[in-house]
Amino acid sequence: MIQKKQCLALMGPTASGKSQLSMDLAESFPIEIISVDSALIYRGMDVGTAKPSLEEMEQVPHHLINTHDASQSYSASEFVEDVHDLVDAIFARGKLPVFVGGTMMYFNALQQGMSDLPSADEAVRAKLQALWESNPQALHERLLEVDPESAARIHPNDPQRLIRALEVFEVSGKTLTEHRAKPKSALSSFSLLKVALIPEDRSRLHAQIAARFQTMLEHGFLQEVKALMARGDLSVDMTSIRSVGYRQAWLFLQGEYDYDTFVDKGVVATRQLAKRQLTWLRKESDLITLDPFKTSRQERLQHVSNLIESV
Repeated sequence: MIQKKQCLALMGPTASGKSQLSMDLAESFPIEIISVDSALIYRGMDVGTAKPSLEEMEQVPHHLINTHDASQSYSASEFVEDVHDLVDAIFARGKLPVFVGGTMMYFNALQQGMSDLPSADEAVRAKLQALWESNPQALHERLLEVDPESAARIHPNDPQRLIRALEVFEVSGKTLTEHRAKPKSALSSFSLLKVALIPEDRSRLHAQIAARFQTMLEHGFLQEVKALMARGDLSVDMTSIRSVGYRQAWLFLQGEYDYDTFVDKGVVATRQLAKRQLTWLRKESDLITLDPFKTSRQERLQHVSNLIESV
């Protein structure tokens, strides 16, 4: 794969076992891991993101983890730029780049190229987030006025994409549709062998999500969010704090709802994230799928190992 400039991509919904599989592969192959996770870039956000441990990151080189402060934003276009530099360097070291994560927008940008979209504007985004919270329908109606094509494509209950579409318009004066009509930047100089862990039984994934959320709480997730709040320069509307779990914890600590409601909202938000990830994955072409609940850890390792050796 190294000679052919082909990277391995381990994809799948949250809590499906991607990170464990990558660490298992590292015992047999000279790999370096590139995180494809929009939350793992943030320092000080470890427990709630299920970030690899310091020991794991010492065992295997990990990239695009702990690269940004929680007050900063990071776009898909920045991800693509960083990845190109990383992949070249990893191949030059004679190692195999392995992409691991579930931020499907990043995977899509990597494969399809990037339109020249403006960078995130936290002030504009905070204003739109406030509008969503006070009147969700108004956000979609606003997008319908300025960019009906995007409004037809984006579900009224998808605040992240609605906010981004309106943010692009407010920052640049051009709609998302107009930006996408322009030629995209050059595609990657490498290809991806894509393996996805996709469970047929969603109830087992949901149970695993709930169990992992409880484990995070036992390992100090709320204390981690308290420390972020204590900084004084972060808000619930920032990109980092909108990460799944963090927003719900933040609002709980502000007294918006009780503990049981917080846990329920955190688990539900994570399940919704998994559903969105699976929707993205259904659109992926040339995808090799493994069911994490119908295969053993050793079987998954052997299957992916055979793929790597056959290329």
